[in-house]
Amino acid sequence: MDVLCIFALLLGLAGIAGSIIPGIPGPPLSWAGLLLVYFSAQRGVADPMTLRFLMIWLVITIVVTIFDYFVPAWFTKVTGGHKAASVGAIVGLFIGMFSPFGIIVGSLAGAFLGEFLFEKRGVWDSFKASLGAFLGFMSGTGAKLITSGIMLYDIIKYVF
Repeated sequence: MDVLCIFALLLGLAGIAGSIIPGIPGPPLSWAGLLLVYFSAQRGVADPMTLRFLMIWLVITIVVTIFDYFVPAWFTKVTGGHKAASVGAIVGLFIGMFSPFGIIVGSLAGAFLGEFLFEKRGVWDSFKASLGAFLGFMSGTGAKLITSGIMLYDIIKYVF
């Protein structure tokens, strides 16, 4: 195993972390790991990976990344929420990472409070909006996590 393979594994793991932590591009990091495996295979270090395989994963990475940007906003809008619910979900997620309640409760509570306090909506409307923001966030995170997980598996498969 050479240096490129080690960095590929690190990028694959960073991709998993980036799929959960907002602001870190999970799938692009994982794809960069696949790219390093491809280059190490060209030097005869790892099993050969085809360029077609790499390009298919590039397209999947682009689609999932775009999906992650638009779906949470769409879910929030469909359930009657505003931008305050989306921002609240992200703020709640960060707070939830460092509290005993966790990221799920933090995200839901943040979306609810954002809608309730800043948009001056009722409890039921704020709850619906927070549920939409949360479901949108979770669908985007789930898609990124699955994609990055499969790419990490492929990295490991080609390296070992």
